Amino acid sequence: MNRLLVAGKLLAAVFWGVILVNLVEPLAQPFAALLNLACGIVLLIHCVELWLFADRIGDCRQPGLARAQVLLFGVFYALTLPRAPAAQALPEGESLAAEGAYGAQAQSAPLID
Repeated sequence: MNRLLVAGKLLAAVFWGVILVNLVEPLAQPFAALLNLACGIVLLIHCVELWLFADRIGDCRQPGLARAQVLLFGVFYALTLPRAPAAQALPEGESLAAEGAYGAQAQSAPLID
């Protein structure tokens, strides 16, 4: 798995290098336009990944650096982030569904007609 992530990061770095070259010295048409379109799509996907992995990024020591690396490498970096701690289990017999959307106190409040 680690080799796959490193290979993906290398391919992502090559992709961004080609994008930079295209910005400085545009390639022949239609390749320049297609590369610009691919750049926009990849950036959009990486922004979605920022949203999906926001809890993991928030747990990092340097969240700004983690955000930049997710924008550059996408899921190849996001999968290396530490997992968020698991939610604590409820005691036996209790459930969130029993409380409903407004909590236990809202159920005991009298109704006004």
